Amino acid sequence: MLAPAANDPGTPHRDAGWESAPDSRLYNDDLAPTEPVRRTWSTYNYLALWFSMSMEVTTYMLASSLIAGGMNWKQAILTILLGNLIVLIPMLLNAHAGAKYGIPFPVFVRASFGPRGAQIPAVLRAIVACGWFGIQSWIGGQAIAQMVNVLAPGTAGSQMVVWVCFLGFWALNMLVIWKGVESIRFLQSFSAPFMLIMSGLLLVFMLRKAGGFGPMLSTPSHFTNSHDFWRFFFPSLTAMVGYWATLSLNIPDFTRYAKNQESQLVGQAFGLPVAMVLYSFLGIAVTSASTVVFGRPIWSPVELLGQFHQPVLAFLGLIALLVATLNVNIGANVVGPSNDFSNLAPRLISFRTGGLITGFLGLAMMPWKLMATFGSYVFGWLVGYSGLLGPVAGIMVADYFLVRGTKLDTYSLYRRGGMYEYRNGFNPAALIALGAGVAAALVGRFLPSLAFLYDYAWFVGFFLSGALYFLLMLGQRGTRPASA
Repeated sequence: MLAPAANDPGTPHRDAGWESAPDSRLYNDDLAPTEPVRRTWSTYNYLALWFSMSMEVTTYMLASSLIAGGMNWKQAILTILLGNLIVLIPMLLNAHAGAKYGIPFPVFVRASFGPRGAQIPAVLRAIVACGWFGIQSWIGGQAIAQMVNVLAPGTAGSQMVVWVCFLGFWALNMLVIWKGVESIRFLQSFSAPFMLIMSGLLLVFMLRKAGGFGPMLSTPSHFTNSHDFWRFFFPSLTAMVGYWATLSLNIPDFTRYAKNQESQLVGQAFGLPVAMVLYSFLGIAVTSASTVVFGRPIWSPVELLGQFHQPVLAFLGLIALLVATLNVNIGANVVGPSNDFSNLAPRLISFRTGGLITGFLGLAMMPWKLMATFGSYVFGWLVGYSGLLGPVAGIMVADYFLVRGTKLDTYSLYRRGGMYEYRNGFNPAALIALGAGVAAALVGRFLPSLAFLYDYAWFVGFFLSGALYFLLMLGQRGTRPASA
């Protein structure tokens, strides 16, 4: 029998027949509420989680792309800080249910979408995470290829080496997945301090090469008028929010292991914005320095390290990139989609099997094209998928806080026919709100006259879908559950 989740306050309403075994289509050991003995994550673990996930290549490239796009370092830092403070809000709101009930994202989203309808946002989120998994694997493979080039200069330019290294790094990720979530916590706890040290060394090296912070941060803004600046700023801000849009949904996959609400709240509220600003500053400063040292802004740290003529320094830097990339790939891009795929068929797909599916889909999404230029990375990939995930976040927040008052019936989340059944397992209100939000957010991608909607894709989707869902649920009789 499914036991009540730890920290479940009071006695929630239970539907008739709640004492029956959970539906095997909705339940397995990976999806079950986390047992109290497994709730071991402290504030430090969440700090380490965000520092390790922030200190990686795509964060660096996110920041450096703003410099390459024309911002000066102050404008870039403020854009990144504002974007991360914004995305922290839905992050903490959705994290609450994970810590309170011990449930992962695929189970949590059943409350708003229904047990069958929940598969739609879960798959959307999973596909985006698969794309990120492929991107990280590609970057890690390039880093290994650069290491090979340092040791054997004759291999420089060999595509065979790049592809062998890429697939080898992909296989390493698969091995860590097979070890399970506790191996992730172990890896992150020790790698965060290591990455901080290595990042500091890179900054000091480029500082000396550029002749100090003055020349290093002297690159002026390339925008000659406010119109051009704002036209670049707003989609860039959307990209900053979109960068963590996936984690803002599946953060319950991590907070379900929290010792208490305070641990995850303090750890995330401090860890996310501070880690992102600190590491983004590194990307901004080093990219600005590359303009001074090499005559052009180099936005990829892998390419930058390849320019060094000191083999030891380049080798250590590339090792740091590998550790960081492995961290974020497992923590941010595997845990969530593995649970999502498991939710599709709990009897057949375990967490490990879901991880393998994630890996193969990551390969199929051709990450080498997604990372071809900083424009395709920021305005194509980040802004584009934020229009898919913003509406889901808006619906989840509106349902949990406005409709249900943070009260969930844990038992009914694992059974058909209960209060979350809606219509044959689908909640029409959620599907209508999702469709409207996605359409509004992405229509500007195809209609130039509505391009401004695409520039604000995450915001448009989040607020439109959240508001529409709440209004539709108000119109349904018996919306508010008895447990609330």
